[in-house]
Amino acid sequence: MLLVFLMAVSLSMDAFSLALAYGTLGMSRRYKILLSFITGIYHFIMPFLGLFLGEFIFSFFKFDYDILVSMILLFIGGQMIFSSFKNDGEVYDLGFAGLFLFGFAVSIDSFSIGITLPNFDVDSFLAPFVFALVSGFFTFIGLLIGDKIANLFGKVATILGGLFLMFMGILFIL
Repeated sequence: MLLVFLMAVSLSMDAFSLALAYGTLGMSRRYKILLSFITGIYHFIMPFLGLFLGEFIFSFFKFDYDILVSMILLFIGGQMIFSSFKNDGEVYDLGFAGLFLFGFAVSIDSFSIGITLPNFDVDSFLAPFVFALVSGFFTFIGLLIGDKIANLFGKVATILGGLFLMFMGILFIL
């Protein structure tokens, strides 16, 4: 169980760090909960996909997940910077697609962990369940902290958050 928890924490670190940046957008509490829930669901589903479909997918499609994640992060970062120039007091609405893109981007590593789960001799249902709980929690905490940072530093925090996401996107390509 300790191994599963440590894997869950390591899988949740990118969700936490990106949630810090997203938290600066001034999202409503409802969106924070929804984004955390979606992130958790992705961290539940992706290991199963990796477990059952990983080998099949890799045998037909040879592509680099880092490029896909990079494009998503660059898009989201640019969107954040653009949104920072909107009217003050306006609560940012990620939209349905934005919520799912965020969840997908931070959970792609769970897919590869799913492929390796049988090698760790862990329960193939319990592990994704723990991944989901931990990543949802870390996402929510990151969003709350990001919101506090935004309250202290205003639009600068949102711009820096967007730049951070874009920087992370560039790092994924390298």
